[in-house]
Amino acid sequence: MDELDEPPRGSLPYRRRNDLEAGSRRSEADEPFDDPFDITGTKHVPLDRLRRWRQAALVLNARRRYRYTLDLKKEEQVKITLQKIRAHAQNIRQAVLFKAQEGPTPSGGIGISQEQLALMIRDRDVSTLGEYGGVKGLAELLKTDLVKGIHGDDADLLARKNTYGSNTYPRRKGRGFWMFLWEAWQDPSLIILIIAAVVSLVLGIKTNGIKEGWIHGGAIAFAVILIIVVTAISDYRQHLHFVNSNEEKRNIHLGVVRGGRRVEVSIYDVVVGDVVPLNIGDQVPADGVLISGHSLAIDESSMTGESTIVHKDAKDPFLMSGCKVADGHSTMLVTSVGINTEWGLLMARVSEDTVEETPLQVQLNGVTTRIGVIGLSVAVAVLVVLLARFFTGHTKNPDGTVQFKAGQTSVSNAVDGAIKIVIVAVTIMAVAVPEGLPLAVTLTLAYSMGKMIADKALVRRLSACEAMGSATTICCDKTGTLTLNQAYACGRKVNPPDSNSQLSTSLISLLIEGIAQNSNGSVYVPETGGDVEVSGSPTEKAILQWGIKLGMDFEVVRSRSSIIRVFPFNSDKKRGGVAVKLPNSEVRIHWKGAAEIVLAACTKYMDANDQVVEMDEDKKMDFEKAIKDMAVGSLRCVAIAYRLYDIKDIPLDEEQLTEWALPEDELILLAILGMKDPCRPGVKEAVKLCQSAGVKVRMVTGDNLQTAKAIALECGILLGPEADATGPNLIEGKDFRSLIGVEREETAEKISVMGRSSPNDKLLLVQALRKRGHVVAVTGDGANDAPALLEADVGLAMGIQGTEVAKESSDIIILDDNFASIVKFGKSTMVARWGRSVYANIQKFIQFQLTSNVAALIIDSVAAVSSDLHMTFAFSSSELFSLLLWVNLITNTFGALALATEPPTDQLMQRCPVGRSEASITNIMWRNIRIQAAYQVGVLLLLHFRGTSLLNLEHDTSDHANRVKNTLIFNAFVFCQIVNEFNARDPDDFNVFNGITKNRVFMGIVGLTLILQVIIIEFLGKFTSTVRLNWKQWIISISIAFVSWPLDVLQS
Repeated sequence: MDELDEPPRGSLPYRRRNDLEAGSRRSEADEPFDDPFDITGTKHVPLDRLRRWRQAALVLNARRRYRYTLDLKKEEQVKITLQKIRAHAQNIRQAVLFKAQEGPTPSGGIGISQEQLALMIRDRDVSTLGEYGGVKGLAELLKTDLVKGIHGDDADLLARKNTYGSNTYPRRKGRGFWMFLWEAWQDPSLIILIIAAVVSLVLGIKTNGIKEGWIHGGAIAFAVILIIVVTAISDYRQHLHFVNSNEEKRNIHLGVVRGGRRVEVSIYDVVVGDVVPLNIGDQVPADGVLISGHSLAIDESSMTGESTIVHKDAKDPFLMSGCKVADGHSTMLVTSVGINTEWGLLMARVSEDTVEETPLQVQLNGVTTRIGVIGLSVAVAVLVVLLARFFTGHTKNPDGTVQFKAGQTSVSNAVDGAIKIVIVAVTIMAVAVPEGLPLAVTLTLAYSMGKMIADKALVRRLSACEAMGSATTICCDKTGTLTLNQAYACGRKVNPPDSNSQLSTSLISLLIEGIAQNSNGSVYVPETGGDVEVSGSPTEKAILQWGIKLGMDFEVVRSRSSIIRVFPFNSDKKRGGVAVKLPNSEVRIHWKGAAEIVLAACTKYMDANDQVVEMDEDKKMDFEKAIKDMAVGSLRCVAIAYRLYDIKDIPLDEEQLTEWALPEDELILLAILGMKDPCRPGVKEAVKLCQSAGVKVRMVTGDNLQTAKAIALECGILLGPEADATGPNLIEGKDFRSLIGVEREETAEKISVMGRSSPNDKLLLVQALRKRGHVVAVTGDGANDAPALLEADVGLAMGIQGTEVAKESSDIIILDDNFASIVKFGKSTMVARWGRSVYANIQKFIQFQLTSNVAALIIDSVAAVSSDLHMTFAFSSSELFSLLLWVNLITNTFGALALATEPPTDQLMQRCPVGRSEASITNIMWRNIRIQAAYQVGVLLLLHFRGTSLLNLEHDTSDHANRVKNTLIFNAFVFCQIVNEFNARDPDDFNVFNGITKNRVFMGIVGLTLILQVIIIEFLGKFTSTVRLNWKQWIISISIAFVSWPLDVLQS
């Protein structure tokens, strides 16, 4: 939202209203659905639908699988907890303070205690405030100047923190690494195998003695422990990414007045006694009292749970931490911080985890469930077949003896044999169920979130990462997003024109009075000399700087008159005004705002002789031409005007004065300013990149349509042939607003620039585009942008100029306010690229894991039921389990780490956006999976059945020949998975090595896998029953895997 766009008074601008014109938000609940996993977006999905897909999912470890999805039970518990805290806030505060207190409260030389301040704020006791001498007396007790604030030196800040505490609260203890270890082993298959390991260990030691008997059970236990530890480490690293992201979200920056100047500090550094300016959309950073304010309305729903707007004035001056400014502006005196505020208690008791499911997580839970059902069915079938063969005497030892004879085999041997068969079946189930697919989404998102923070983008909702990869259009603001937000006055149309020396004293006096009083910015003049510091929005700063050039002494001018009433900038009228009373009781009403709108309200102007002259049509046309000329030159035009008003007509009653509407007609024009807000460097390249990626950029601004058009041409949103473009390509908000139904949707499709738009126009545009099937991203910075940010598939708030309301309504915060951070230019990797990268990386891992899972399931099952032995590949059950869990570690954890951390490539931004309902597994991926799995199954089963002859092992003993054959099969299978990792890097590209050196994680994972595989084959044969392979057998293993590469090229 641009600077002139502010909400109407007396309403909650950022809370969605039932607006027949705006329509209702599209919900997943409104769409028919049969498949519980068919969820195209989770932003507005009802909770019962989220419960439905969970109930349908096949899950081995629910605590791990659903760790980063919305805890539906916890949502209800949080609401109950908040109600209890609100009801018993004082008792809880006293308990916390008592627990934390280590001695008497230091006085710090300040004349009022924290308990007295907290009691006054809690009870909202105006009489107690009066006993302290009102706000002025309270400020004296806190040693604060209501204009200049506290001194703000290190000693002063330390004393205040020691006396009243800091603006922090006790954090709930984070989840430690041991908690992740605990959750990692709660997979039913691992629990079964742990039990099997214990039984195998006991039976082995009983039968063969401790020296040899521990090996089989120990091998199982070691493999399980390795899986648990590696899984816990991976999960813990993801957790740290989310913790860092949450910390960034909580660290709000705001302005405070210290030593007479406005400085920006972290919300954690606010101290008792600080003077804090508040504007619409800001969050109240601490408890305090109102010093002064105009039309101030506070949304206290975060504290009271009630969606009501409370107007603040001298009768109710108490402000509560965590609430939002819904309207107006003010300054407040901080009286309580941190745990001494009710908001601090809430934050100390309620965790703020980043938890929500994403569409890909839901889809992949569906894929996992379907494949898992097949795998589970196969595992049960294998179990039944092997148990039947075992107990009917058809299972033999390597020497040909039958393993089980009814009435002859001991109970311990029978149990041992049955346990080994159960281990085979459980191992097949563990390998067959692709439990890692949904978790790979979390890993990718966690990695991407960390990288995006470095690229000036803070992710608030995980699903936004995915949605940005599908975005087909971006509706963005002009000011501060496409431009630098550093406006300066460069063209001025006054009468007489141009030179300040030609301006009369009376005109300058009126101008600087209007500039100083009709502003929520500030000017700081250092007492020791130096440059003047101007603060406020870029528009305010530009106007104030011009006023200083006219000779304005900000504080002196403001002290010469008193403010009667303020009308804050209004997004509909696009102007703001102030009524001031002079010492001689004369009342002047000053207005400033969009030039053509203020000009339309003017009936007179001041000429060169300080005479107020009637404005005829010719003169008005001259001014209109001046505005148009400046707008065509991409200048933002603001007009300054005033009028006199009879003091007798001003309401005397305070309530009536609050409702008094400032007269806005019969104005006298004083000046028209043209302000240049330069385009950001790199924006043109960023817009071009968006267009080449199939993403249409649309400018939505409150500025004059001609100014918007000029900036759009400069930024590349409008290209050369469109220089003379007209509607509907260029359209004003009021014209778009007047359209209805299909006509509005068709017009929305064509819009490139919308000028003079209101926040509601932006909302209507988003709704129309979404109805046309677009995945819409929207930028916004003001409180009134909140409905559009909430409605969009991806809401992008500005981190510098954005209000806290806009940020809380957004999905991603652009920390540097730069449009180029949404895409890419130069060497930076940005939001859209990472969004597409998330989707692409997940698809890579899907192809890799499903190929491995399908191949392993078929090979294991066929080998298990076809062998004369009770063992797959002629390994014992414990050895088989160890080897297959190693394969599982490669395909699940290592594969996810290698493929989920692939950095974005330039090719990603040359593709069309991924469709909203496009399947996560494409036809090309299914083709690759089928061909690669078929090749692995065919070759390895051929070796299984005919390997002895093909490898020339007929002259070896039967036992040794089997071990060599099966070691080679195992080795070839692992190398096939390594090659498969390379193939999965780009399913559509011939060159799978493109950019391989840029991903050090991938290279490290592949290198580690190779090293461990060599160690397993060459040095761990005692535990795995593998044997050392000679160099020819190593070449055969590697060659079998390498054939996958030309096969991948041929299928592409």
